[in-house]
Amino acid sequence: MMHRDLVYLVQTDTTAGFLSCSAERLALIKERPRRKPFLKALAHFSDIQNIGRVPAIHRAMVRRSKKRSFILPNGESFRVVHERHKAFIEKFGWCFTTSANRHGESFDEAYARKMCDVVVESIEGFSAKEPSGIWRLHRTGKVKIR
Repeated sequence: MMHRDLVYLVQTDTTAGFLSCSAERLALIKERPRRKPFLKALAHFSDIQNIGRVPAIHRAMVRRSKKRSFILPNGESFRVVHERHKAFIEKFGWCFTTSANRHGESFDEAYARKMCDVVVESIEGFSAKEPSGIWRLHRTGKVKIR
């Protein structure tokens, strides 16, 4: 049975990651400040309306983007997942997502397995790949963060 407060280790479409609906649990595992927000992984574009409004000039870019994350003018951040773990996210509606490592450190599979509650492993296993690009969206422009 799937629980929203558990932390799952999942190979995402970008890198190995922790997914959970509990930001507090993720902050504790990542050893990072609780005030630093986590990205929300969404399974559908229609879910964006629940977290904020994409400025009109960026809507087409957001709809076409793959492996990109966005920070809205209200400070909320998200990424719509198109591949690999989309079916997993659909079970929850959305999940907070972060790379499966200690804050500021590289991926260590033994650490990631130890810190999560549930391992969701595919035949390919886990690997640290390039994370998604991040764009901060403003009402009249955008800035690439990563």
